[in-house]
Amino acid sequence: MVSKGKPSPRSAVKPLSDAQVAKLAARHRLVDPTAYYPTGPRTPNEAEINAQNPKATKRLLAGVSVVFRASCKTKAWGLEHVPETGTFITAATHVTMFDVFVPMMSLFHQGRRPRYMAKAEMAKWPLIGKWFQLVGMQPVQRRSGKAKDIVDTSIDIVTSGRPLTVWPEGTVTRDPQKWPMSMKNGVGMIALESSRRLGYQVPLFCAVTWGAASINHWWPWPRKNVVMCYDAALDYADLLEGMDGWGEEPPVELADELTRRIRVRMTEIMAEIRGEQAPDGVWDYRTMSRIKE
Repeated sequence: MVSKGKPSPRSAVKPLSDAQVAKLAARHRLVDPTAYYPTGPRTPNEAEINAQNPKATKRLLAGVSVVFRASCKTKAWGLEHVPETGTFITAATHVTMFDVFVPMMSLFHQGRRPRYMAKAEMAKWPLIGKWFQLVGMQPVQRRSGKAKDIVDTSIDIVTSGRPLTVWPEGTVTRDPQKWPMSMKNGVGMIALESSRRLGYQVPLFCAVTWGAASINHWWPWPRKNVVMCYDAALDYADLLEGMDGWGEEPPVELADELTRRIRVRMTEIMAEIRGEQAPDGVWDYRTMSRIKE
């Protein structure tokens, strides 16, 4: 599937100012996610760490951290929500290719090793593509007819006890002002079906990152502010009522509703980080236009 349109340029948005970061710091405890255990002492999940090529992961994590410290000032709040044990799902925003590393780096520094869904082309990138595979990338063939396979694989990962990170928009947002755009309901299907199979509501967290859209990757200095919120678990217990009678898979309308809640919550958090009001409606990827809710 060919991606529609192109992401808007850096000039479409303003860099995240020091004043806005100071406002966020007054409301939240901002920590440095490029360092180990930024929220305080934790018990790392040794089973996950040892199962995911620990040497390669450590090297990649160190390299990513160095790049982030050199090119931006990264802060985060809410990382104390990351569970020390057990499976969970992280639904992350996808504003730029650069900021997809923020939740990955943050979770790794919290002692967890999620699998994460990424486009299959990344596995073919020189050098770093091999690293991605070693540290938990699940290649996604973004072609028509593959959606069910992606969902099934994701459910298997979650129900096996491993955490999973997904980017529900499926590609970099095409919203001209870089707000979360429309999402397919795959993330809703994954969360609902995984919860049904496990018999409890699988923790689902929204990770919202903002600031990297203003970085010039050829000449990133002066360093820009990048802030991520790892939100409290999203409650969707009401959507699990009657799950024993769903049939072969969760009802589409329930998956649609959970996906909508994720997008709405992401937009609310991004508005707080940016210090701006989100536009009315949502940017629809199918029509490449803003539509009413």
